[in-house]
Amino acid sequence: MDELARTAGFHAAHGVWSVSGGAVLIPILAHVGEDGALGLERLAFDDVGEAARAGQEALARGRDGWVRAVLVTDAYLHLDRGRVDALVVDAVEYLPSRRSLRMAVPYRPESSPEGFAVYRPKFIEVAGDGEPDYASLADHFFAGVDSHERAASVWNAHLVDESA
Repeated sequence: MDELARTAGFHAAHGVWSVSGGAVLIPILAHVGEDGALGLERLAFDDVGEAARAGQEALARGRDGWVRAVLVTDAYLHLDRGRVDALVVDAVEYLPSRRSLRMAVPYRPESSPEGFAVYRPKFIEVAGDGEPDYASLADHFFAGVDSHERAASVWNAHLVDESA
């Protein structure tokens, strides 16, 4: 599960980097093969909702040779304070056994009066063997964020020390 969280963090950072300039995120479907090969697809459809659904279907099915995969989509979270922009990160590990996690990275769009900001990620769901170790998962997630050097610098420069 640690490598799954690390892979999720790397691609979440890529998503943050993509939206930091005000662009709408084209859903990202990334995968790691049994041979360690990395793949990334941008799901560019005419309708972003359709692209997200196609990504969810691909993630649920998996593909021959995939060890793990991550889907990053732009969405809204409904929190106590109202609706906020967020990147939703769905990650699945297929081998040796199926495990998954879903996280959200709330952010404030660049177009807001206060400018772009990234808030603390939130675990939405973790499924797999036993009780999840959230502290370890968070550590590996942020190690993945930090491993994407260009995106990590954007993330860290816009991190707000408050919860969304």
